[in-house]
Amino acid sequence: MVGHSFELIRASLKNPLPWRISVTAYLAGLALVGFWPTPVDRPILGTLSAALKYLHGLGVPGWVNYHLVEYSANVAMFIPLGILAAIALPTKSWWSLAVMGMMASLFVELGQLMFTPTRFTSLGDIVTNTCGAAIGITSARVVARISATKLQKA
Repeated sequence: MVGHSFELIRASLKNPLPWRISVTAYLAGLALVGFWPTPVDRPILGTLSAALKYLHGLGVPGWVNYHLVEYSANVAMFIPLGILAAIALPTKSWWSLAVMGMMASLFVELGQLMFTPTRFTSLGDIVTNTCGAAIGITSARVVARISATKLQKA
């Protein structure tokens, strides 16, 4: 049922060129962020610190800090990967797609370790990136299931 909904989504993309451009652009952006020679947040670190200090002054709890922002950004960065994987491979189990997300994150982290000495390889990044992919997979599957249910009722 879910796979059928994804087939409908893919079939509705009569011209695959925009789909391919979107996927390519996302993957290029992911590679750019992942393999940038310096930490990508370095240019905005002062602004981010000032914004967090301001928010803390307004009463936002202290646990809303740089680490939370970084982890949230890692999750958000991999949600589209999970969505794209779920649409592209509708017959694969959610856990196998999540493993693919983890492998993509591991690839990025190993690349950082080997090729970008100013970047930091982190198991935490692999975990948060994998969580992002899993959220994307789950979101896509839920939307597909809701769509399939609505199609059956129509």
